[in-house]
Amino acid sequence: MTPKIKSGLLALLLASPLAVVAQDSGRPRFSVDMSYPYDYSSITPYADEHAAIYKHIDDNLTAHLANLQRWLRQPSISAQDVGIDDMAQMLVDDFRAMGFKEAELVPTDGHPGVWGYYDAGAAKTLMVYMMYDVQPVNPDDWESPPFAAELVDHPTGKVLMARGATNQKGPERAFLNALESIIAVEGNLPVNLMITAEGEEELGSPHYPQIVDKYEDRLRTADGVIFPFNMQSPTGDLNLFLGVKGIAYWELEARGGSWGGPVTSEIHGSYKAALDSPVWRLVQALSLLTSPDGNTARVPGFYDGIRGPTEEEQSLIAASLMNNDRTRALKEAFAIERWIDDAGPEELAMELTYTPTLNIDGIYAGYTGEGVKTILPHVATAKMDSRLPVGIDPDEHMDKIRSYLDANGYSDIVMRRLSSYPAAQTSIQTPLVQAALGVSKKYAGTPAVNPRIAGVPLPFINSPSAWDCP
Repeated sequence: MTPKIKSGLLALLLASPLAVVAQDSGRPRFSVDMSYPYDYSSITPYADEHAAIYKHIDDNLTAHLANLQRWLRQPSISAQDVGIDDMAQMLVDDFRAMGFKEAELVPTDGHPGVWGYYDAGAAKTLMVYMMYDVQPVNPDDWESPPFAAELVDHPTGKVLMARGATNQKGPERAFLNALESIIAVEGNLPVNLMITAEGEEELGSPHYPQIVDKYEDRLRTADGVIFPFNMQSPTGDLNLFLGVKGIAYWELEARGGSWGGPVTSEIHGSYKAALDSPVWRLVQALSLLTSPDGNTARVPGFYDGIRGPTEEEQSLIAASLMNNDRTRALKEAFAIERWIDDAGPEELAMELTYTPTLNIDGIYAGYTGEGVKTILPHVATAKMDSRLPVGIDPDEHMDKIRSYLDANGYSDIVMRRLSSYPAAQTSIQTPLVQAALGVSKKYAGTPAVNPRIAGVPLPFINSPSAWDCP
């Protein structure tokens, strides 16, 4: 087989501040200096050869595929507590079967974590983050049953289709398959591994710190952190992200009370003539937070503290833009018609990397079923998140939103803080990143390296960043 990179290496450590913020209608704007793109010619390709290991992978593809299907056929829906305990035990059993010296469940106040330690007697130790939970499914939306994990025809070729095939159980089990082949051929791994796995990533990782806390002294000795992540496109193109945005996640709830509205339960809709509506109350509070188009926050201090790109980040973004038109690729992937302000590649890169967001994830209240039911609900709730660049503390960020609501007469709106992690990233110059680039250069060509991924914060990155661990 022709080896390809199957996992992205993500790492952490805040970069030094540099750059000037330009303001436009309250939202920060940064430009890209395309003059000095990062020079990848200085990267030394990985030198070793592993023909015997790749042959073992080829010879055992059927068994490796069966391992993937075994993981993907086990439901592990964290939001509904479906199959979680069985999936956690599957990880423990697999670690033990692979020769891990330690493999155990880690009780938390939520779903169990999993700890695994492989003692290779090596000089270097890597921490490996895993998540074993997946999102809920609507079977009607699937061409193939979401937990059947069958091989199906797809425009990109024959694919393994299942919930978790890409995010995240598929790449993680593929990583373990690779480890099994290394052990089978060479008798040992080249590094020690400390694996922390959680079953609540899709819930915002509320109890992941409890897993880390139990092993913190040992984890601090790790030389780096990796996440087996599906970072390669079907055509073989590779993207590496050196960090993540932070996140603040909260709920806003409007409920009937002394200000007005029904208090204990929904009532007939005819009483709206004489009573305030908690649903309208929530809608009005939400509309206060942004410009009419929803794209610029009105919360005082919302954009304070943001730093623009460092010289290193500028060079990485410039090099990435020269070889990768993300606007076109993302539009095709997500069926997008238009970006905000018709952003081009440069604007999109800067917005996704450096602009904090104010997003409504969902709103629910009253009756939303089929047919007609006229009621005046007594409660309305909105789930919200902000993706935060380097420089913004998530707790202070939520404080500002709370204060703004209070100052404008919405102190009755309840705010529940559900999850928060700060942004974090590492430098491309760290040995771990340089090693990843060397491997990618050997097997997959020059990757597109981005300072941060705009999506989810990853707690294994955001937490160890305080340890100075790449």
